[in-house]
Amino acid sequence: MATDITKIRNIGVVGHGGVGKTSLVEAMLFAAGAVTRLGRVDDGTTTTDFDPDEIKRKISLSTAVAYCDYKGHRLNFVDTPGYGDFVADARAGLRVVSAAVVVVDAVAGVQVQTEKVWKIASDYALPRVVVLNRMDRERADFFRSLESLQRRLKGRLCPLQVPLGGEADFRGVVDLIKMKALLLADGKVKEADIPGELTETAKAWREKLTEAAAETDDDLLAKYLEEGAIGEDEMLKALGRAIAEGALVPVLAAAATRSIGVHALMDLIIQEFPSPAERGEVEGIDPRTQAAVRRAADPKAPLSALVFKTISDPHVGKLSVFRVYSGTFRSDSQVLNASREARERVGHLGWLMGKTQKPVEALGPGEVGVVTKLKDTLTGDTLCDEATPIVLPGIAFPEPAISFAIQPRTRGDEDKISTALHRMAEEDPTLHHHFDPETKQLLVSGMGQLHVEVAVERMRRKYNVDVLVLPPRIPYKETVKGRAEVQGKYKKQTGGRGQYGDTWLKIEPLQRGGGFEFVDDIFGGAIPRNFIPSVEKGVRDCMKRGIMAGYPVVDLRVTLYDGSYHDVDSSDMAFQIAASMGLQKGFMEAHPILLEPIMNVEVTAPADHAGDVIGDLNGRRGRIVGMEPDGEIVAVRAQAPMAEMLTYESSLRSMTGGRGGYSMEFSHYEEVPAHLAEKVVAAARAEKDKNH
Repeated sequence: MATDITKIRNIGVVGHGGVGKTSLVEAMLFAAGAVTRLGRVDDGTTTTDFDPDEIKRKISLSTAVAYCDYKGHRLNFVDTPGYGDFVADARAGLRVVSAAVVVVDAVAGVQVQTEKVWKIASDYALPRVVVLNRMDRERADFFRSLESLQRRLKGRLCPLQVPLGGEADFRGVVDLIKMKALLLADGKVKEADIPGELTETAKAWREKLTEAAAETDDDLLAKYLEEGAIGEDEMLKALGRAIAEGALVPVLAAAATRSIGVHALMDLIIQEFPSPAERGEVEGIDPRTQAAVRRAADPKAPLSALVFKTISDPHVGKLSVFRVYSGTFRSDSQVLNASREARERVGHLGWLMGKTQKPVEALGPGEVGVVTKLKDTLTGDTLCDEATPIVLPGIAFPEPAISFAIQPRTRGDEDKISTALHRMAEEDPTLHHHFDPETKQLLVSGMGQLHVEVAVERMRRKYNVDVLVLPPRIPYKETVKGRAEVQGKYKKQTGGRGQYGDTWLKIEPLQRGGGFEFVDDIFGGAIPRNFIPSVEKGVRDCMKRGIMAGYPVVDLRVTLYDGSYHDVDSSDMAFQIAASMGLQKGFMEAHPILLEPIMNVEVTAPADHAGDVIGDLNGRRGRIVGMEPDGEIVAVRAQAPMAEMLTYESSLRSMTGGRGGYSMEFSHYEEVPAHLAEKVVAAARAEKDKNH
């Protein structure tokens, strides 16, 4: 039976990598009795890190889902990865939840991905709570971390607790609402009086909490300023409202691996965070009329559900993880994928607990479930009733930032590679691949080096394909700056019939981006008409192969203006060879140059790193074209050669302490400076000699 919607809480657990998100989810599952023993990330035994790559690296690489029943409520947890290369998964997870638990390390404070997921949560207008985790670690400092939060994150952050003890002595928290100490004993939370040495601290922070609650309501604030106090009930109501609306962000203390502070977090989730019913109607588009339509979170309404995660399993097939927004999703039914106008047969539905599925007949609004073997459905797609279709807002995924070339270690594995990449791209929308016809390389693009490395490991483990990873080749082009007039003559006399072709060519440059122009300027039948296409073919073939360094020739006009032929010995092939010989000779006389791709680059970084970013781009032969400050962040726009940007990701990361990001797209071609062109030509010739 579908769960009562008012008792559901969908929670995204987000934060920087390595702050203990997975351990916190595990501790909540254990506290609720959903798992019988507390798994550990270091042992590879947690519920939500089950992928062999995650167990090996001891980090989350993709979003996982788990649930528990606690005090009559269903809590669905979406545990997201915290490393920058996998932040797109966190975006997809936050798209379907009603609130976020932002986990912050009590030693390190706010880190790069904390800011990124905070912004995503703000974009989705999600209420949230900050958990200062790992309070039991050496140098953990609640109040110093609180300062870091208030300085770096937008919003009003206010502690609902202060810690009892610190570092190895951390044993519980003081609840500033109840004004009681909460201690963990035998897996249960016991209330006790506040220890004497903490009484003053607790009173001071309780006063700040009252003030923060009063400031969320004008009438309450007036009363507080007049009377110097407000009633407990008024304060609790104001706090609850402010937390649910996201106007105030509570801060809690915890040590997940020791289960301290976990029950208080779960109580807060139940009491203060909205159920799917309270988040109200969902809006989408009717694909037939393009009009806006709304759906209520009601089991009797027409079905609408959003797929936010696709898992590709070589044994089970494709798993689609979704959240129901309206109506009832039933097993053994038929639904419409409105995003792709495709009908899908629904077989078995299940609740997801890490990697295990619990079969269920039907799922109602607000529930998170999984369905196997949908044919056409991908992440971000809407599933709905065919009679009343709706397309819900999808999930915006960032474009890949870095590309590598891959080639199979074993010949004959090309087909297996493309199958594996196709399946992996279904699972991960930020992993792209394409074959570059110019450089003859298969390129795999991802969010960063770790992302591509993990993809390559997965190919080996899941699909049994072993590949080599290489930096991508730069697609240089060749052209000329000057003019030349040359004769290309091919004459070969053998025992029988000979070969004869004679061409006079004029070679000159076209403007950048002009492509290729062949001009037939033959008068008086110096070359018969039927051989002129052969001359053009010879020129085109030669341009495709490249002349100076084996790169394609562009922006060239070749005029055929004279020549001669032999009645018996002339042939198509002879004129092709003659034209090719002429072009090769004339090209080298017409001041040949190398062109390189120039990229439009946009870098976002903390404003205090702007100078470093600009200096570094200048050092990469970049031209700065604009700068836009946005609060503490600055966006720098530049144009830089692709050849200089291959190692940019790691440089930007170290330069900005991991807080910078960038995007890059092709702009145009420009001449390579002569001293660099010589090196490229020499390298290309050496490569050619090696291969012959």
